[in-house]
Amino acid sequence: MSDNSDKTTHFGFETVPEAEKAGRVQGVFNSVASKYDVMNDVMSMGIHRVWKDAMMDWLAPRPGQRLLDVAGGTGDISFRFLKRAGHGHATVLDLTEPMLIEGRKRAEAAQMADSLDWVVGDAMALPFEDNTFDVYTISFGIRNVTRPQEALNEAYRVLKPGGRLMVLEFSQLPNDGLQKLYDLYSFNVIPRMGKLIANDYDSYQYLVESIRNFPDQDTFLGMVRAAGFENAKYRNLSMGIAALHSGWKI
Repeated sequence: MSDNSDKTTHFGFETVPEAEKAGRVQGVFNSVASKYDVMNDVMSMGIHRVWKDAMMDWLAPRPGQRLLDVAGGTGDISFRFLKRAGHGHATVLDLTEPMLIEGRKRAEAAQMADSLDWVVGDAMALPFEDNTFDVYTISFGIRNVTRPQEALNEAYRVLKPGGRLMVLEFSQLPNDGLQKLYDLYSFNVIPRMGKLIANDYDSYQYLVESIRNFPDQDTFLGMVRAAGFENAKYRNLSMGIAALHSGWKI
């Protein structure tokens, strides 16, 4: 058995032992849970809603499907999926219980609680049997996973044959000039907004840094294929500020 105790990974721009990352990410989302949805609107100027709708358009949920939404937090993707599917079931899995508590409140308010399960768990070691779900989604979550390739491997394992993976994540703009402008906005504006709205500068500084450390579209596509997914492809959203990656377990 290999010893991972001396392996390191990124926590924003900081290099940390792999064993520490999950706890530190949990700390970020414990801190921002109650303001997370508001901050998503502020950080993306509301555009995250358009991106999530584009995700559903490409996914085309069907009645009766079972969704696993990993790093699903407050349930944003699951709610959209269930509304599009008409009827179905969604399991929201997240490392951070306060995020799930916020989501459960939203589900009860929307009278959707019967169609949803809320599970505290790790994307790299999913507590589910092989071949369980029709669809696996992870939205703005995979860059926070310590070893993203392991999360993709787990996605492949728990999907049924014919199942679909879809990943929505911040990505890289193909134009250097635009990327510089976007970085200027990200590093100067978003942490300050975090301080103003959630009284938390550091968590939002981490979120911005984690975006810059995430693999570009083609590199991540290679990771999706390495997990075993076929017919894998991606679409850029807002010129590449975000990207959707799709793959099938065939």
